[in-house]
Parts: sequence; C-alpha cells; structure tokens
Amino acid sequence: MKFLLFLSDMMIPLIIFYVVGFGFLMKRNIYEDFVEGASSGLKTVVKIMPTLIGLMTGVGILRASGFLDMIGHLMGKWMDRLGFPSELVPLSIVKMFSSSAASSLLLDIYKEFGADSRPGLIASLMLSSTETIFYTMSVYFITAKVSKTRWTLAGALLATLAGTIASVVLAGWM
Repeated sequence: MKFLLFLSDMMIPLIIFYVVGFGFLMKRNIYEDFVEGASSGLKTVVKIMPTLIGLMTGVGILRASGFLDMIGHLMGKWMDRLGFPSELVPLSIVKMFSSSAASSLLLDIYKEFGADSRPGLIASLMLSSTETIFYTMSVYFITAKVSKTRWTLAGALLATLAGTIASVVLAGWM
C-alpha cells in the first residue's frame, strides 16, 4: 500500500521528467514547444469562452428560478416508483450541463441526507459515472469545427441513462 501511495505522489513529476527527457532525446527545443502549446491553448480558451459563459448562465438561471425544483416535484412521483430518489432529479439534469453546478447540488444533498445515505450514495456514483453531455459536445465540437454530430447526443444520453441506472443498482448493494 505504501508503494501505491508513493507512486501516486510521484506520478506527475515522473510524467514531467519523461516528457522533458523525451524532448531532449528527440533534440527538440522544449521551451519553444511549451510556449507554442501554451499559446495554442490560450487561443482555444478564447474560442470556447462564449459557450462556457452561456452554459454557466443558463444553469444559474435554472437553479435560481426554481425550475429544477419544479421538474423534480413533477417527475418525482414516477422516479420514486422506479427506485430513483426524486431529490436527485435536479442533480441528474444539471449534470448534463455543468459538473461544477452538479457538485454544488451534491453538497446540498450531502447536507440534507448525509454522504452515506442512499440518496448520497446514488448521487456520488451518478456524478462519477455520467458526463456533462452538452458542455462536452459544445466545447469539443466548436473547437474541432464539427458540424454534423450524427448520433453523438443520442449515444451520450443513452450512456448517461446507463450510468444513472448503474448508480441506483450499485447503491442498493452497498
């Protein structure tokens, strides 16, 4: 166990030394490559910033307006019958748009029910096994200039549903 802890502490420095060493072996100007990559990264950030601001604003409006709570109450009756706590409906919706907003809702669930409660366990597992679909699609597709997404959204929604179902099943075993 101590070896694994040591290895996890040393992983990032080892990767940095590996990259620098490989650059030396390939006779590359490592600093110039780093500056070029950082410049390219900043250009990417500038390209996706409007999308990020729009998504964050939309999630903030949904939370502040009470719309998520209303959806939770409306869908809660059906979700409880399926074994999915109605309190987690807003969390599952927000997670598709913003991971940071979903983390905020997760903390609210922990405060209300406790981290070891059934809703707390399901929420923890769900956030670990689902993706921020709309954020990821908008950022990556805009950056890569993809215009035809084909079945990406349907596949991502299906994977999120599978992750959510797995979260409920796994929390039942714990």
